Amino acid sequence: MHISGATALVTGANRGIGRHFAAQLVERGAATVYATARRPESVDLPGVRVLRLDVTDPDSVAAAAAATGDVTLLVNNAGVTTGADLVGGDLDLIRREMDTHFWGTLHMIRAFAPQLAGGAILNVLSALSWSAYPGAGGYAAAKAAEWNLTNAVRLELAAQHTQVTGLLMGAVDTDMMASYDVPKSDPAVIVKAALDGLEAGEWEVLADETARAVKASFAADRSGGQKT
Repeated sequence: MHISGATALVTGANRGIGRHFAAQLVERGAATVYATARRPESVDLPGVRVLRLDVTDPDSVAAAAAATGDVTLLVNNAGVTTGADLVGGDLDLIRREMDTHFWGTLHMIRAFAPQLAGGAILNVLSALSWSAYPGAGGYAAAKAAEWNLTNAVRLELAAQHTQVTGLLMGAVDTDMMASYDVPKSDPAVIVKAALDGLEAGEWEVLADETARAVKASFAADRSGGQKT
């Protein structure tokens, strides 16, 4: 995937990682960058085309696809975290996370797939695709579903030569993570790693030490030596 000259669309481009994606795509010479958000007036980046888009609304997704028609790089970044646990959490909040990360990503891919033959999709995932902790059960489950969606779509779109790349990382210094007192990566660094990996043809970009450590732990015994 060559970013220079590409026509890119970024979901959730009004803040955080999405805003950095849109800005860096412009800097790298993308011919057109569609910066989308539910509230388009909140997008303040120079050099982009702003579109209204709610990934949880199929009609909104269809309208965005009809308004573009020439997208060669789709960055599925729109996200939400509610803090809902799976057992005791509010089911509406859990559904909101699944609607955004799984169904929203799937709606986008299905709508834009005809435009993306020979192009690329970059899905913004999380190290929580592979792990979980109390207070993030709904988010982790939704990201796990999105990770496997990424792997399945990669196979399904191979015949039309669409590259599908997953981006995985730990905590990033954005508004979404502002209330978490943990070490956080610079979003600009994460996005640079993602775009470098995309141009290198990587299927999966492990953008920080957290993501690399979590994936490396797959081979470890997680039972703690206990049996049930």
